[in-house]
Amino acid sequence: MLPRLWGNGTMSCCDKETLEYLRSLGVDYVWYTGIPRHATGKPFVKGDPGSPYAISDWMDVNPYLACDPAERMAEFSSLVGRTHAAGLKLLVDYVPNHVARDYEGRIVHYDYCDGDWTDTWKNNWDAPETRDAMLEVLRFWAARGVDGFRCDMVELVDPEKLGGLIAAVKSEFPDLIFVAEVYGKHNYRRYLDAGFDLLYDKCGLYDALDGICRWGHTAESVTWNWQFLGDMQPRMLNFLENHDELRLAAAAFLGSPEKAYASLAVSLLFNDAWFMLYAGQEAGEDASESSDGRTSIFNWCHPKMLGDLYAFVHGEKELDGRETAVLAHYRQLLELAKRPVFRSGKCWDLCYCNHGSEGFDPHRHFAFLRYDSSETWLVACNFSDADADLSVNFPAELDSAVGGRNSVRLSVPAWDSTVVRL
Repeated sequence: MLPRLWGNGTMSCCDKETLEYLRSLGVDYVWYTGIPRHATGKPFVKGDPGSPYAISDWMDVNPYLACDPAERMAEFSSLVGRTHAAGLKLLVDYVPNHVARDYEGRIVHYDYCDGDWTDTWKNNWDAPETRDAMLEVLRFWAARGVDGFRCDMVELVDPEKLGGLIAAVKSEFPDLIFVAEVYGKHNYRRYLDAGFDLLYDKCGLYDALDGICRWGHTAESVTWNWQFLGDMQPRMLNFLENHDELRLAAAAFLGSPEKAYASLAVSLLFNDAWFMLYAGQEAGEDASESSDGRTSIFNWCHPKMLGDLYAFVHGEKELDGRETAVLAHYRQLLELAKRPVFRSGKCWDLCYCNHGSEGFDPHRHFAFLRYDSSETWLVACNFSDADADLSVNFPAELDSAVGGRNSVRLSVPAWDSTVVRL
């Protein structure tokens, strides 16, 4: 979540009611985007307040996030305390590749930027001072109770250098987690080996589901992705939205939150990856205030459904009928995802043994089993415009898990999933 878009945009709005609501969804960590102080009010800044990824002072909090800017560090400490008191942990951003063009500090940088990030200068990781300054940055936030870091664009920095940094800070704060934004699948192993705990599976599962939903790609691409991941699967972070991507319900993307239900079931329930929920996604936020289908990280904006959700959480209004239905659907699947069988039980992709099964289209349907010693669940997903009435066959290897059944007949709504306990 971007605190500047929640309530009146101050850290105080991430209050007890907000945190209780997040806990009710099954959330474990809150990633507060845009906490470290970034460049604003300068000619080079993008947008009105500026990008949270153009850091001007790594040892400070954005003044606009505080009710009293002079007390912003104390207010951040209160946010940490409230988050922990609610039984949650928190992440903040760590940006190793660049700093703002008005940055002053010990990080050594060049006088050019990558791509169109014209509000930044690229960091020089060959300079020993940069590594020392970065270690100081991570220690600074960890000492203030931060539980981990979402690490921006790490592929632009040598994994060995980042790995040494992670090892150094974890020697003092061993429970920290580091989440890496990595795009190239060929780099996944390199950055996991460097010490990152989790990786975005952007060019894996996210792109596969995007291709299935928007471009008619085969549902078999989900199978191809987990086969590629192998033992890396449990260290992936699945998501359907984040601050860089189009909102699911945006007209420029799927056009409705309901069309993402099959993708949600796969992202949440298939295999053992973690899952990230973006603020307002669970109520169908559609970025209707935006010209490009994204909730802006550069400008002050007022996403309607995010505002509705804030008011709902604080007992000021009810959600409308559609928002209520979308939230109920998310709650149902999020609750399932917390069950031990879905968190750590065995997973079996059933698609290979259902080519030719009655009603089963391997290009538009995806089915899998989750099971452990106490329970077995079947999940069938339908990536098509038509409701499906299909048979799911089970191989002989699963006889004990499925109670000797040969098959199950299911009805699966269009763009949705059916989840049944066997």
